[in-house]
Amino acid sequence: MVHRVELTIPPHKIDDEAFIYQKVTSRLKLGKKNMPWKIIRRSIDARKKPVYKVLVEIYVDEPMPDVIPDFSEQFQKVDHGQEVMIVGAGPAGYFAALECIMHGVKPIVWDRGKDVQSRRRDLRAIQQFGEVNPDSNYCFGEGGAGTYSDGKLYTRSKKRGSVQRILELLVFHGATEDILVDAHPHIGSNKLPRIIANIRETIVNYGGEVHFEKRLTDIEITKGKISGLTFNEDESISARHVILATGHSARDIYALLFNRGVRLEAKPFAMGVRIEHPQPLIDQMQYGRTPREKGLPAASYRLACEIRGRGVYSFCMCPGGLIVPAATSPGEIVVNGMSLSRRDSPYANSGLVTSVEAQQWAEHGFEGVMAGLNYQKMVEQSLFQYGDGSQRAPAQRITDFIRKKESTSVPETSYIPGIYSAPLHTLLPTNLFKLLLQGLEVFGRRAKGYICDEAVVVGTESRTSAPIRIPRDLRFLSHPQVSGLYPCGEGAGYAGGIISAAIDGQLVARAVADQVKLK
Repeated sequence: MVHRVELTIPPHKIDDEAFIYQKVTSRLKLGKKNMPWKIIRRSIDARKKPVYKVLVEIYVDEPMPDVIPDFSEQFQKVDHGQEVMIVGAGPAGYFAALECIMHGVKPIVWDRGKDVQSRRRDLRAIQQFGEVNPDSNYCFGEGGAGTYSDGKLYTRSKKRGSVQRILELLVFHGATEDILVDAHPHIGSNKLPRIIANIRETIVNYGGEVHFEKRLTDIEITKGKISGLTFNEDESISARHVILATGHSARDIYALLFNRGVRLEAKPFAMGVRIEHPQPLIDQMQYGRTPREKGLPAASYRLACEIRGRGVYSFCMCPGGLIVPAATSPGEIVVNGMSLSRRDSPYANSGLVTSVEAQQWAEHGFEGVMAGLNYQKMVEQSLFQYGDGSQRAPAQRITDFIRKKESTSVPETSYIPGIYSAPLHTLLPTNLFKLLLQGLEVFGRRAKGYICDEAVVVGTESRTSAPIRIPRDLRFLSHPQVSGLYPCGEGAGYAGGIISAAIDGQLVARAVADQVKLK
């Protein structure tokens, strides 16, 4: 018989298995017999004194099942299977490839960037020397944008596929089993690269292919059907089924599709700034004390409000994290956040963003399908042009941002290229700044200590989501105008984050496999 029991555990006892087991058996009056058990859900309740809420399963007179399925029994050898081209080796592309293998279809993955290990050299170049490789950076390369920007696995997108299945596949490829348990699972940018490499190894071992440094430069469409792809200007291949999973920052892909007459749609997206606090301030704000109690992780927060019908909210919160340069082309300033698995940086950072819609970009003279993308570029490039030509980012103390006053100095920061004092309240578009300002005023009332001189606003957080959607048929998931082209993931406008992108990859791969098998 299987019993479930919910317990409240003090933080300093969360890793004490004997203590938790004794609490379970005492609650259920099971005596001292040794029985298998496991935690199946774990979260922190910090409303009063911080405690862990854990849900435990204990197995009485029966064995405990395996934690995850043996996926090797589901993968098929596809060396001679029908081929599907997958453009992009991020979570959407790689999980689409795994799903293809499960359905007996051969995935051939093409990515403009480098393999996950080789990417590191280009990340160092942008961090330390301000050199932006447009094909290999924090957004482009094996594993996609999430690999070196934290690996947060939380999502609210749970209706389109199985979140549990994605997490189990990650564990199968080397992630810790903790991600199956934690309410807000997280891997860390120091551990993700090995997991990504293991996924590639699975794809190749079962007969798929993965090719790096292959930037898509043209597509061939014949009588309304996809018929070929060209990489690096001069390497052309035939292609009948193409999953396009190029991510939300592949602006050249949008331009390529637009120039080939493929229908695109402008869509709202989120944009703003990144805010960094000393981590002890966030611990104090959330836990009511600092230093935090043993067993408690670096505290995080989530803040949201509505201003004149527009959402203003924190995004991609990185406790114990770092701010990183996420530009994908020279001449722009883009920042993002990441954490290592231990989340032990002395800083906490989060995006502060709001929705950017047609009215806002129209005020700056942008129209048509590319309007939102051009608005995004305008902000990123104007912040770069204000600076010294490096990846140093403009910044302002949060108190000065609210007062509309340039800071006389800025705090120490985790951002390696460095920050400098700048009037972000005038550098950002007025319509964007006003919404962020009003949101901050609300957050300051809700979260004591959030508005303080030690907190710094850094510009700009602009790559939260795609400013363009590539439409697709609701039934077959292919483009309604180009047969055989399957838009997928964040870049197509159907996902936001690692998990939702992976789910969309699986969803599209199943649709493609069904069509391939009909041919």
